[in-house]
Amino acid sequence: MSRPQETAVYTHGHHESVLRSHTWRTAANSAAYLLASLKPHMKVLDIGCGPGTITADLAALVSDGHVTGVDRAPGILDTARAEAAGRGLENVDFAVADVHALDYPDDTFCVVHAHQVLQHVGDPVRALREMRRVTRPGGFVAVRDADYAAMTWYPASPGLDDWLDLYETVARANGGEPDAGRRLRSWALAAGFTDITATSGTWTFATPEERAWWSGLWADRTVASAYADRAVGGGHATPERLRAVSDAWREWGAREDGWFGVLHGEILCRKDV
Repeated sequence: MSRPQETAVYTHGHHESVLRSHTWRTAANSAAYLLASLKPHMKVLDIGCGPGTITADLAALVSDGHVTGVDRAPGILDTARAEAAGRGLENVDFAVADVHALDYPDDTFCVVHAHQVLQHVGDPVRALREMRRVTRPGGFVAVRDADYAAMTWYPASPGLDDWLDLYETVARANGGEPDAGRRLRSWALAAGFTDITATSGTWTFATPEERAWWSGLWADRTVASAYADRAVGGGHATPERLRAVSDAWREWGAREDGWFGVLHGEILCRKDV
């Protein structure tokens, strides 16, 4: 199999402020559109599994089947293995893999799942073709991605406007597409799928606890993560600009009337029999 010719840099990295978000994710809050299609016997591939919280949930749901979690970053897989071990799950394993060129035979998995992955890859159509290839006939490819330009908040904040403009610039400079959510169905069609169910889902952060958590992780990520390094190193922002954006996140999070909505595109694609 040829190796991928087009790649992208994972914009966020795995700083604690990033993992604070990733470890919050569950099958219920991040893959609800898929759950009704899961059966206990299924064999599942979870691409871009990160710290493994969704992967472990999926393994619990396919108790008579098996889940393989894969990620391009070897280090994060130790965290994922610890998550599964801590839950006493024995039907899950983890491996390093590149979604552009998966090292699995054709027709291997009943379900191939990817959450917040295609926005970061260099060739999302190729990635979907690979996901389709390793899915069994009649099985599903399930993908969910945020759409940054569709994120919305209240009250208005010039600092958060600057955050969105800067994030989209940095993500695209890294080879990704931050507004992936709206493009998923189009990419799936280009990858050869014909049976596609397209939906959307949201995360909402409005209570004092939710606002503090969401604003705090973005305030920290803006100045301390790989994203911050790439923003400055790529010539997209100065440290002073990043500090101003970080301060804007904390100011918004302290607002009693603050509200933030994250829109996600979702596709559930059945592979032709």
